[in-house]
Amino acid sequence: MAAGRCRALPLLLLAALGRAAAYFPEERWRPESPLRAPRVTVAIIARNAAHALPAVLGGLERLRHPKERTALWVAVDHSEDNTTALLREWLVRVQGLYHRVEWRPMEEPRSYPDEEGPKHWSSSRYEHVMKLRQAALQSARDMWADYLLFVDADNVLTNPDTLGLLMAENKTVVAPMLDSRAAYSNFWCGMTAQVWGCAARHAASSPASPSWGRRRHPGCSPSTPPHPDYTWPFDDIIVFASSCKQAEVQMFVCNKEVYGFLPVPLRSHSTLQDETESFMHVLLEIMVKNPPAEPSRYLSVPPKSPDKMGFDEVFMINLKRRADRRERMLRTLHEQEIACKVVEAVDGKAMNSSEVEALGIKMLPGYKDPYHGRPLTKGELGCFLSHYRVWEEIVERGLGKSVVFEDDLRFEIFFKRRLMNLMYDLEEEGLGWDLIYIGRKRMQVEQPERSVPHVRNLVEADYSYWTLAYVVSLQGARKLLAAQPLSKMLPVDEFLPIMFNKHPVSDYMKHFKTRNLLAFSVEPLLVYPTHYTGDDGYISDTETSVVWDNEKIKTDWDRAKSQKMKEQQELRREAKNSDVLQSPLDSTARDEL
Repeated sequence: MAAGRCRALPLLLLAALGRAAAYFPEERWRPESPLRAPRVTVAIIARNAAHALPAVLGGLERLRHPKERTALWVAVDHSEDNTTALLREWLVRVQGLYHRVEWRPMEEPRSYPDEEGPKHWSSSRYEHVMKLRQAALQSARDMWADYLLFVDADNVLTNPDTLGLLMAENKTVVAPMLDSRAAYSNFWCGMTAQVWGCAARHAASSPASPSWGRRRHPGCSPSTPPHPDYTWPFDDIIVFASSCKQAEVQMFVCNKEVYGFLPVPLRSHSTLQDETESFMHVLLEIMVKNPPAEPSRYLSVPPKSPDKMGFDEVFMINLKRRADRRERMLRTLHEQEIACKVVEAVDGKAMNSSEVEALGIKMLPGYKDPYHGRPLTKGELGCFLSHYRVWEEIVERGLGKSVVFEDDLRFEIFFKRRLMNLMYDLEEEGLGWDLIYIGRKRMQVEQPERSVPHVRNLVEADYSYWTLAYVVSLQGARKLLAAQPLSKMLPVDEFLPIMFNKHPVSDYMKHFKTRNLLAFSVEPLLVYPTHYTGDDGYISDTETSVVWDNEKIKTDWDRAKSQKMKEQQELRREAKNSDVLQSPLDSTARDEL
């Protein structure tokens, strides 16, 4: 028992000492300070980026990494616009928030001697950009930064956790994969097995995305001159990838999250106006499934000047209960400087049978949905009445030409300019027209549609679905009303092909004696749906409804059966509208990969 007490004594003494104050000052316990966030340098090289900087810098401001642990390295490269002034304004206002700011302005020269235009990547431009990148890397090393993030001045980071997520990957070089309007991204795979393998585009290759690297690997850098054994193209991205290979550093791209967006690169002959509109389209694409990219709080953004694109009116149809769609669509139009009138859509689901009877509405005898075999839904009824009221207003106000938008569409790049150019060509050619589809789903897939001579981007419309967006003339609206469609109702996108005599069901057409609507379609289309059946966020107010005269019969069948998009035949190769006259903007809008 005594031995047991002796063994316990030291433990008791240690416990007592733990509760007493230490005798020597250095023995006194103090709580450890919290682990500090890594030091990060963010490098921005901007050229002719005044149009993009408010959104790009706004994304950087919203990054959740502590600003007191973040340094900014900012350089301007041969700019013709007011990029330098905007960056100077921003840095003056935010410099107190960040750990350090290094500013490299450039007022002159505004262009490179060997370039063909502001979008051309000449040899001297590549060389200068690589020197700037090397200077940014050296600056990060000098301040003992743990990480260096290169960000191009047209990359919008929408994920505020980007820095933390990339750090968590624990990679030497990693880029967040960014989204775009097409198959293009900030990542491509090697040209040959011997050369550069895979690379993630970082800051200055136009356009490019953020690239992320640790300071502790000095052998991997965007340096100039390249390695003595380097014999491949003098491109900053390829030089960087080659440098990584020489240092035996693997490059990674992370697509685990949605990090942000970037524009598809334009051709070397494109203008600054093209670049401005291309970036604006990135902002529109962000809003399709994400909150808007809000501009920097520290920059003054010039006001927009919306107009009607030369039309007498621009209508936007929206259900009052779809406030989210209304807000997105209004902002999307405002970004493009398009003024519109909001038309409150008829909510078919809220209509009772007495209201339907009071309007004299009767279903077209024998009508059945061609895919589901069901009658008209209340959603389709409300959709038809919404467009019908727009046609009535056009006639009442005597509007010569109008645009009609629904609220669930996305715009193609250069939308406003391309539509205005089309209307100008129509006027120059003197072509008579009643209705022009801007967005639709082509249903006739066996034969090509006839192109319109001397008018670019226009075909004679064949059987088509959807009323996403269209242009309608005063004469066209009068023809549609004169057909008295409320007394022989069917979906509006079935009614329109009947009116231009292209509906495949002759039994439907015989109820409308006059079918002389002059209908055309833009080719390629200028708008598309924001969501297709089955997409996350897909909602159909027309098909997901109830039968028009029986509220007990629900029509939410499109989720249980094959959808119209799937059931429609693929467009045959020989049916493609390949002989349509193209405008220069069409080639500019294509991907340059």
